[in-house]
Amino acid sequence: QVLLVESGGGLVQAGGSLRLSCAASGRTFSSYAMGWFRQAPGKAREFVAAISWSGVTKYYADSVKGRFTISRDNARNTMYLQMNSLKPEDTAVYYCAARSYTGAAIDINDYNYWGQGTQVTVSS
Repeated sequence: QVLLVESGGGLVQAGGSLRLSCAASGRTFSSYAMGWFRQAPGKAREFVAAISWSGVTKYYADSVKGRFTISRDNARNTMYLQMNSLKPEDTAVYYCAARSYTGAAIDINDYNYWGQGTQVTVSS
């Protein structure tokens, strides 16, 4: 069992930056690959970024490539999403997720555990 808690969301102007954090419970954090997803009002939840257990393999959605960076600190049981050059279309609730495998994945159905989400609002 893994409990995930996101933080770091908020309101920012277009072009600004935010860093999201995902704190995980449990002693086996390094055994889980992790990911970030987001859901805008009226839309389906979509993939944003994923990272393998070691942090070596990373995947990004085309819409955020070059602007967002995913990372993790296994000693702190924490995953991060650095978001730069934010756009109004990045506005969504952002969720962190964990899967009981070490390899990164982009499919929402590959994830077993989810946080409660944190709101990111980008004003134009």
